[in-house]
Amino acid sequence: MRDVDLERVRALPLFCGCTDETFRTLTTGAFLQRFPAGTTLLLEGDQVDFLYVLLDGMVELEGTWNDRETTLAVLRPVSTFILAAVVLDADGLMSAQTVERSDILMISGAAIRRVMSQDAGFAVAVAQEMAGCYRGLVRTLKNQKLRGGLERLANYLITQRLRQGGGATFELPHEKRVLASLLGMTPENLSRSLASLADYGVEVHGPSVTITRPAVLERLAKPDPLIDNHQPVTDALTGQAQQERWPLPDRGIRAA
Repeated sequence: MRDVDLERVRALPLFCGCTDETFRTLTTGAFLQRFPAGTTLLLEGDQVDFLYVLLDGMVELEGTWNDRETTLAVLRPVSTFILAAVVLDADGLMSAQTVERSDILMISGAAIRRVMSQDAGFAVAVAQEMAGCYRGLVRTLKNQKLRGGLERLANYLITQRLRQGGGATFELPHEKRVLASLLGMTPENLSRSLASLADYGVEVHGPSVTITRPAVLERLAKPDPLIDNHQPVTDALTGQAQQERWPLPDRGIRAA
């Protein structure tokens, strides 16, 4: 990698606390590549040889079963993914493909496992990333199991409104097919639910959503800080707020 790329990577939370020797070990043989939209990065069930770090672009994580498929997460920078499989030296449980042109750092999984036993600071950073992912997973499970589809959608819209500045009008960050999958709904149920929310002050025109009566919508949604994370995520590279996958993990760059 170029020196400018190494400096960029060194500043990431996962690597900023490790020793120089650890960083050299991790980046020796690492790749920073730009992939076009629609590139399959890995398939579920494949052996995971690399940790992936999304530095620019967008990646969709998917799962399949019995001819069915679902979107598990949509990642924006800066996000790690397949970290748990790398640590356990296990097969991947998800497929990953780029949604748009993306810059992705690929680091040897064997090198990560080796230096975790040698550099306590790096091992702690890995544990923090995985803990953040675990808490995000718990939020997701609570959201799916404790709420009906209309309540999940209402809370999603409230979260997006707050993340995008709190104004009455905001944009859906994903196409409705992806949004329906993230919320555990069919596209048809999503369309019906959006129509039902008109009674609660929600107006939808394409990707644009306007909430005219937020207090009424909140009475339906009953947002809960132990499920919902309304805070915007800060890009570790630019310092700018980012829109992220739903619900958000609790810290740092996103691990999956």
